[in-house]
Amino acid sequence: MPNILIRDVDPKVLEKLKKRASSSGRSLQAEVRRILEESSALLSADEFLAKIKKFQAETAGRQTSDSADLIREDRER
Repeated sequence: MPNILIRDVDPKVLEKLKKRASSSGRSLQAEVRRILEESSALLSADEFLAKIKKFQAETAGRQTSDSADLIREDRER
């Protein structure tokens, strides 16, 4: 598996990462790897907007009910 090297990490950031890793029961390396994996899974702003537009296109013209009416009906049971 490839490796990366990160230089000039602020000592305060490094200390926070160490504490975070320790409280999670992971090594510093495992914690940073997990953070990178989670971060890489996030959508970019463009990807997020594209997903929203796709959803809007798929649901355009659909009739929806007022959720307040549904809640009111449920409470009256």
